[in-house]
Formats: sequence, structure tokens, C-alpha cells
Amino acid sequence: MTSETLWYANRATGAVCLVLFTVVVLLGIAVRLRGKVPGLPRFGTVSLHHTLSLSATAFLALHIAFAVVDSYVDITVLDVLVPFASDYQPLWLGLGTVALDLMLAVLITSLLRERIGHRAWRAVHWLAYVSWPVALVHGIGIGTDTGTDWMTWLTVSCVAAVIAAFGIRVAHSARAARRTPAALLRTAEGVRS
Repeated sequence: MTSETLWYANRATGAVCLVLFTVVVLLGIAVRLRGKVPGLPRFGTVSLHHTLSLSATAFLALHIAFAVVDSYVDITVLDVLVPFASDYQPLWLGLGTVALDLMLAVLITSLLRERIGHRAWRAVHWLAYVSWPVALVHGIGIGTDTGTDWMTWLTVSCVAAVIAAFGIRVAHSARAARRTPAALLRTAEGVRS
């Protein structure tokens, strides 16, 4: 492949990663809210979340491979794994490395979920909520398409969707927290009578 082809492939896989990981986050929130995708049973939403997570990870691997193989800039395997070690765009590339490291922790613990237990898996899985915005900032900072109309609209759409879903998730949690003490109080009063 020519350097130009690798550059286009890197840009394309970066944009695809943004879309796929955004959908993965949205599906993760839907799963947590016990929601479902129209036309799918609840287990279908969970299955779609898992499948798209793996697909997004595959595109991320391609994105990274294209960046390392492309000779236009010098990005090494060490730069990919150790945050802020690169000579090329150390802040922006370092944020991508942080996002990758967080996603690897989520991926590995998800694959080992049965062995490590639900509580440990869930604690690490929260890193996905951190990884997404870190990866987003990485893309905005280092992406050569940043500022183009299509990438601006894509980024704004992804951010708006995640903010809306996160807002629904927070509102749902707040409602559940308000209901829980009242239900406990009613139960306690019923026991006393």
C-alpha cells in the first residue's frame, strides 16, 4: 500500500471507530436501562452491544495498524501502548493511547467476566464511559479531517447522541434513587404495624 492509501485508510477507520464506539456506548446505556432496540428482544440488544463492541475493536486495530505501518509519520508500537511517549503529536496521540489502554482493560475483563465476577467486571467496565470522550478528544486533536463539514457534523451528532443517552441514564438513576427510600419506608412501616 502507498503512504497515501494508508493515510486515507487511517482516516476512514478513525471515523468508523467514532461511529461504532458511539453506537456501542448508546447500546450499553440501553442495556443498563433494560431497554431494547426496536424489533429486537432485550437479549438481542445485549448481543448487538457485544457484537458491535468486537467490530469496533477490530476497526480500532486496523486504525492503529494503518498508523504504525504508514511511513509518513513515525508512530511505533511503543507509542501505541505507552501514553505520551511519541515524538509525533505527543498529547493527541497520547490521549488515543490512554483511550486504547482503557478499552483494552474493558475488553480483557469482558472476556474474563465469568472468572473475575460481575462486581469486578462492572467496576472496570465503567472505564468505557471514560474511554469514549478521551478517544473523541484524540480524534479532534490529531484528526486531519477535523474542521471539515462532514466530520464536524459527524462529531456533533455522536456527542449529542451520547449526551442525550447519558442524560436519560442519569435521570433514570435519580428517579430510581428517589423511589427506593420511599419504598423502604413503606416496607418498614408495614412491618411495624
